[in-house]
Amino acid sequence: MVIYMRKNSIKNTRINGEVKKELSILINREIKDPRIHPMTSVIDVEVAPDLKTAKVYISVMGDEESKKETYQGLKSAASYMRGQLARSLNLRNTPELTFILDNSIEYGVNMSKLIDEINSQSSANSDVDNDEDEDDDDEDYEDDNFEDEVDDDKK
Repeated sequence: MVIYMRKNSIKNTRINGEVKKELSILINREIKDPRIHPMTSVIDVEVAPDLKTAKVYISVMGDEESKKETYQGLKSAASYMRGQLARSLNLRNTPELTFILDNSIEYGVNMSKLIDEINSQSSANSDVDNDEDEDDDDEDYEDDNFEDEVDDDKK
C-alpha cells in the first residue's frame, strides 16, 4: 500500500521549504560551475506529493545569455544536487529536480521602475500645478483683505 501526501499538506509545505533552503545553499556556496551566474536565486520549489519529482523555480538577474548558461549549468549539476539532498534530508525518496526559469522578480523590478518613473513625473507636474495654485491663493487672499476693509468701512 502506497500513501501519498496531499499537494498542500503541512508536510508537503515543510518539505518544499527544506528543499528550497538546501538548494539555495548548494547553488550559492557549493557548486563551482562557472556557467552559473552569481545572482541566481531559488524562488520556489514544488515537490510532488509522491516525492518523485520537484519543480525548482529559479531567477537569474542578468541578460538572456547568462540565463541560458545558468540553466545549462544547473541542469548538468542536478544529479549532484539530488545526491546532496539525499544526504542532508531524510526523505523516503529524493526528488528528481526540474529547473524552471522564473522571471517574476525581474518583472517586479521593472514594474517598480515604471511606477517610480510615473511618480517622479507626476510629482514634477504637481510642483508646476502647485506653483500656479499658490499664485491663485495669493490673489484670493488679497480679495479677502479687500472685503474685510469694506466691512470695516461699513461699521
